[in-house]
Amino acid sequence: MKFFIDTANLAQIKEANDLGILDGVTTNPTLMAKEGIKGIEAVTNHYKTICEMVDGDISAEVVSTDFDGIVAEGKKLAAIHPNIVVKVPMIKEGVKAIKWFTDNGIRTNCTLIFSAGQALLAAKAGAAYVSPFIGRIDDSGWDGMELIHQLRQIFTIQGYKTEILAASIRYPNHIIKCAEAGADVCTCPLDSILGLLKHPLTDIGLAKFLEDAKKFA
Repeated sequence: MKFFIDTANLAQIKEANDLGILDGVTTNPTLMAKEGIKGIEAVTNHYKTICEMVDGDISAEVVSTDFDGIVAEGKKLAAIHPNIVVKVPMIKEGVKAIKWFTDNGIRTNCTLIFSAGQALLAAKAGAAYVSPFIGRIDDSGWDGMELIHQLRQIFTIQGYKTEILAASIRYPNHIIKCAEAGADVCTCPLDSILGLLKHPLTDIGLAKFLEDAKKFA
C-alpha cells in the first residue's frame, strides 16, 4: 500500500518524505487556504514546490463544477508538472471530464466518493484513483471500511486498474484497516502516519536497553 500525505504544509511534507516512506501528496482548496496560499499564481507555485520535494503523484484539485470549467482548469494543473494528478469531484460533469482527461492522457483522482456506485462510474470513465472518504462515512453512521472491502472486490472481479485511495483518515488504526481491506493507497495527516511508530512496549523496551547499556559503558 502506498502512503500519501494529505496536506499543503511544506514542513509536514518534508518530515513525511524524510521518513523514506512517502509515495505522494493529496491537497485540496481547503488545505491550501489553511496554509494561506491564495491566488492562481501562488497556488501554482506551491504545487511546483511540492512536486520538486516529492517524487510521486501529487493530487491537485479543480474548483469548477461544469464540464468546460473542469477541463480548462485541469489542463492548466496538469501542465504544472508530470506528477500532477487532476482531482475531480464525483458529480455528473466530473465523470464526463474524467473521461475527457483519460482520452487525452491526463490522469485523474475522483474525490468525494461515498458509494460503490460512484466509484464504479469513475473507474469506468478511466480515473487513475478513486478517493472514498472513510472518516466522513463513519461520521454518518455507516462503515467506511466496508466500502474499501466492497471496492476491492468489485475492481478485482471487473479488472479495473483504478487505484483505491482511502481518504479522510482519522487515526493510525484506520491505516492498518485500509491495508487489510486492500486499499492501494492511504492518504492521511502526518499525525496518523507518525502514530504508527508508537507503542508503549517499544518505549519500555528501549528505556530498558538504554539503562542496561549504561551499566556496560
